[in-house]
Amino acid sequence: MASRLRLVAPTLGSVPKPGVSGKAEGEREGEAKRPEPPRREVTDLGGGSVVVHVPRFVARDKAWEWFDCLDRTIPWRRPDIRIFGRFGPQPRDMCYVADEGLTDLKYSGHQADAHSWDEFPVLKDILKEVLEALPGSYFNSVLLNRYKTGSDYVSWHADDEALYGPTPEIASVSFGCERDFVLRKKPTKSQATSGSGQAARKRCKVDAPQQQHSFLLKHGSLLVMRGYTQRTAALCSEASQSKLNKDQSDFPACTDLNKTVFFFF
Repeated sequence: MASRLRLVAPTLGSVPKPGVSGKAEGEREGEAKRPEPPRREVTDLGGGSVVVHVPRFVARDKAWEWFDCLDRTIPWRRPDIRIFGRFGPQPRDMCYVADEGLTDLKYSGHQADAHSWDEFPVLKDILKEVLEALPGSYFNSVLLNRYKTGSDYVSWHADDEALYGPTPEIASVSFGCERDFVLRKKPTKSQATSGSGQAARKRCKVDAPQQQHSFLLKHGSLLVMRGYTQRTAALCSEASQSKLNKDQSDFPACTDLNKTVFFFF
């Protein structure tokens, strides 16, 4: 896999000036050392598409508090959607929350009924933390997905609905068991055309191998997709087994592979 990755200075907290060693500027004797801001990894996908990954975005205890609250209080449902031309249960639970007056969200033959932000104070708390980390950003809705078992998944797709415009910024906050989140370059029109001349469906796998970028979504991580990512890349989180680090033996959610991923649009 070929990719370009670089670390960037975070916008939160203070950063020592280049070449300064020892105490940070302004730090006094006996003064408590400021915690280091979360590390950010930036991947340039090319063509104006960028992904920002913050593996340790939410503090561990707070992440579990939010996970438990969302798992208990969100009115999760599993609607029927169109998969390869047939309707069947969506392979994950979902809930949609949006600003009042926002255009309805429709995907795969399903129209999602929007809840109000005021119904879920915990979502406002999460959104506040995301906005503090992403100055200048604005999000008007959230699509919550819950993967209850290792068999739940979201197949190859792009969040390029007209509702979001040509270059939406999408921030994903993850809680629970780790999962791989994969992006790959979309095929050209000629590649996306089958031998029979019929255009390939948007939400299905492409036969030709494409360049892929994989991100491990840890408990409390943040992943941001910017620019033309939804136009130039397809993304998925396939069914997988639980991933439990040896130093995280207190992961209660991993006993039944619970995983919740939240997309802020």
